[in-house]
Amino acid sequence: MDRRRNPRVKAQLPIRIWGVDAHDLPFMQLASVKNLSSTGAVIQGMRRQIKPGEILEVQLDEEKAQFRVIWTGRQGTQSAGELGLQRLASEPCLWGVALGCYSELVAEG
Repeated sequence: MDRRRNPRVKAQLPIRIWGVDAHDLPFMQLASVKNLSSTGAVIQGMRRQIKPGEILEVQLDEEKAQFRVIWTGRQGTQSAGELGLQRLASEPCLWGVALGCYSELVAEG
């Protein structure tokens, strides 16, 4: 049974992501979105180790938002290089109205 609160949509979106890695070193890299919802995303192609709880900045085209790292893929597994991200409540939805972001904004406004 799926425990997610919001439906996920498969995607292949190029993003820029930056923040601080598990060794407290700043980084910036290109990655891609594997799947997404109005409140989060799974990112793939990460070359740095990131700690859960870390806040990262994600940019899609000209839009930016901050996300909290919820989980990280374990080295040596199929999910290595992946991050599970949750959008901070105060941040805009980067993925567009197709995911219900518009209805969230109307409800909050």
